[in-house]
Amino acid sequence: MELTLLGTGTPEGLPRPGCPCAACAVSVGTRSRGATSVLVDGALLLDLTPGAVLAGARAGHSLAGVRQVLLTHPHDGPAVELPPGLPAAGRVPDGRELSVISGHRVRAVPMDAPGTGYEVTGPDGGRLLYLPPRGAPAGTNGSVQRPYDVVLADVLGRPEALARLRASGAVGPATDVIAVHLDHDCPPGPELDRRCAAAGARVVPDGTTVAVGEYRAVPDLPRRTLVLGGARSGKSVEAERRLEGFPDVVYVATGGSRDGDAEWAQRVGLHRERRPASWRTVETCDLVPLLAAAGPPLLIDCLALWLTDAMDRAGAWDDDVWAKGGQHQLRDRIAELVAALRATRRRVVLVSNEVGSGIVPATASGRRFRDELGRLNSVVGNECEHVLLVVSGQAVVLKE
Repeated sequence: MELTLLGTGTPEGLPRPGCPCAACAVSVGTRSRGATSVLVDGALLLDLTPGAVLAGARAGHSLAGVRQVLLTHPHDGPAVELPPGLPAAGRVPDGRELSVISGHRVRAVPMDAPGTGYEVTGPDGGRLLYLPPRGAPAGTNGSVQRPYDVVLADVLGRPEALARLRASGAVGPATDVIAVHLDHDCPPGPELDRRCAAAGARVVPDGTTVAVGEYRAVPDLPRRTLVLGGARSGKSVEAERRLEGFPDVVYVATGGSRDGDAEWAQRVGLHRERRPASWRTVETCDLVPLLAAAGPPLLIDCLALWLTDAMDRAGAWDDDVWAKGGQHQLRDRIAELVAALRATRRRVVLVSNEVGSGIVPATASGRRFRDELGRLNSVVGNECEHVLLVVSGQAVVLKE
């Protein structure tokens, strides 16, 4: 089975008409995208979009052989004029199957939002799952016998849909996940590639042809990632993005709770509301057992609070205690953490504050904390395959 992506953008396309945003401003030339539409083996067209005939011609394909046109967008989606020679566009009712004269079998997958998803099986047995914009399968897709060969989905708009597919076995290690329905909420270019790769997906230009079942290397996901940044830089959001396409993530909150501190409780609540409902939260600074155990990915937020706890336990704030053994106790605890991080088999994303670029603390204990956090970030970064620095909401790759 062969797929040609005539477009990969949202129904409005990219850039959006009349939109002055920065992402739309740079979405020109090869970075522009038409509305998502997929031609399957020259015979089945998924989504009829403006300029479909011209898009096919640019990709080197004619639509003259199309035998079936299926719509996935909500019923109140954009009206599109039917080009001469194409069969009338239709929609398969949820749960029903359709056999196309070309030998393809199409099953409509119920969605949790307006629109229709399609599971397409080619004459050669290749299997495709195509989801509409902002759509995710409703519940577990019990008919999945094995992972799909290719999944086309709104990876950035609905990352939890990809997590659900992974949890149900519909997406496996060899599934080629391609992000479509791309909007202007993510700048094109390296940033778009990076965000999709973090979810185990890829992006392709309009007009790309994909051979289903053809071997290709899946995105190489780092086992250990360190995300650094200052206060309110967006570092926690960036860390969460890197795991939002995976099910059953364990969120490790090292800050714990603070009785009577309403402002802190509000901060914790905002973090919790932002995370997917399927994630489990563990409040602890005892990280070594979690890193040593088998299990789903860990998101540890953050190392600065972990260090605060470690210095509390070592009595490191007191100059005499620090000189008489507190320093060695803290060094030993950091060494245990680093050894566990080096040996872990779990995927781990760690968050920490970047320090040392501004005001020198006025107290000895403050300077001690600054220095120790700088050292901690350094040794942890050395053990991570991937290190990012988030500045003003922009992620800068330091190590990959």
